[in-house]
Amino acid sequence: MIVEDTFAWLADASRWSGPGSIPQRLVEHIGITFLVVLIAALIAIPIGILVGHARKGRAVVVSTAGALRAIPSLGLLTLAGLYLGIGLKAPIIALIVLAIPSLLAGAYAGVESVEQGTVDAARAIGMSERQIITRVELPLASPVIIGGIRAATLQVVATATLAAYVSDYGLGRYVFAGLKGGDYSPMLGGAILVSILAILLEVILAGVHYASRRLSDPASTATAKGIL
Repeated sequence: MIVEDTFAWLADASRWSGPGSIPQRLVEHIGITFLVVLIAALIAIPIGILVGHARKGRAVVVSTAGALRAIPSLGLLTLAGLYLGIGLKAPIIALIVLAIPSLLAGAYAGVESVEQGTVDAARAIGMSERQIITRVELPLASPVIIGGIRAATLQVVATATLAAYVSDYGLGRYVFAGLKGGDYSPMLGGAILVSILAILLEVILAGVHYASRRLSDPASTATAKGIL
């Protein structure tokens, strides 16, 4: 019965137009996801690149990433909400904290994985440290970095439903509205919409990830195709 009511709720034409409609909530959800990932990437990826390039500070990065992962998102959101009040500031802060570990780990692990001999050869031909990072390490590390972006995006898009806990924003609004009113149809409908969005983003990012692997190591890809 709940499943039938949920699909009836999703099929209701009034849900697909006007204020608070599914398309509006979907755009809001995607918007906060990409905003959070962008801000977190601007913070975490440069730090990870520098740590990976210098090959120093790995222990600090690992411990920091682990500590951030251990923070419960709902608890952090509640504390931020109490301090900052109703609105998007609290969920954005909580989601940035959630996204940073994957981005940080992907950046430093990707750059650190570049063979030292390749870096030494670049130095030997007169490349500056900046040129080594931008022309050698980043192209070779791009699959791992994109893998970190992929993981962070999927974590954020799923957890962004919490944004509706302290604001009228995103697909999570249906979940919390249904929970408050004791109506399970919008709760399940919102969960289905978030799941579909996460799957679509996973497919897109998986394609980008695969393309980056081909570009960073075309020889191995060609060899693999030859074997197959």
